[in-house]
Amino acid sequence: MNRAVKARVLLADDHALVRRGIRLILDAEPDLAVAAEAGDGAEAVALARDGAAVDLAILDVAMPRLTGLQAARELSRVRPELRILILTMHDNEQYFFEALKAGAAGYVPKSVADRDLVEACRAALRDEPFIYPGAETALIRRYLDRARQGDPLPARPITEREEEILKLVAEGHTSKEIGDLLVISAKTVERHRANLLQKLGLRDRLELTRYAIRVGLIEP
Repeated sequence: MNRAVKARVLLADDHALVRRGIRLILDAEPDLAVAAEAGDGAEAVALARDGAAVDLAILDVAMPRLTGLQAARELSRVRPELRILILTMHDNEQYFFEALKAGAAGYVPKSVADRDLVEACRAALRDEPFIYPGAETALIRRYLDRARQGDPLPARPITEREEEILKLVAEGHTSKEIGDLLVISAKTVERHRANLLQKLGLRDRLELTRYAIRVGLIEP
């Protein structure tokens, strides 16, 4: 008897217990199997660059080094055939649109992963966008409200580079450390940080950190 071919999943989350729970969910399915694991976004990208035999990447949003969205953008460049899903603790419409822009099929809140993740994986593998049940009404209502006001999609408040710097600032890195990581000068980092404060209407590093937690770039 022929055994069904399983789609191979790359699972990236910085919590080993979360990865273990998701692996149990996926490996129990006849058509899915976790083939590789990563503890952060940069490791996930490295695995993909090294040619890991995977069909789908599931990426947590808030991870060290690279967030799930940052990793998704890079994976879309280096492995355009790879399907991507974002996993998040935050139920936020902005993540849905950011996930799509980053090259993902959509996102799944961790609170409903046991119920919806398998179907999300199958939708992504069919190259279809996934909106978890319960989100459609709110998304459509908000979209229509913005369309009536002439602003159909939520605007991205900061650039990708500013997002990288915001995450590193919130993680406690100094301007010199951030400059070394991103191969830019400390003065350039300070300029980006000043722009972030101005754009977001914030006063200091503490408020930047709170904002980064609120939008899911880091976990509290």
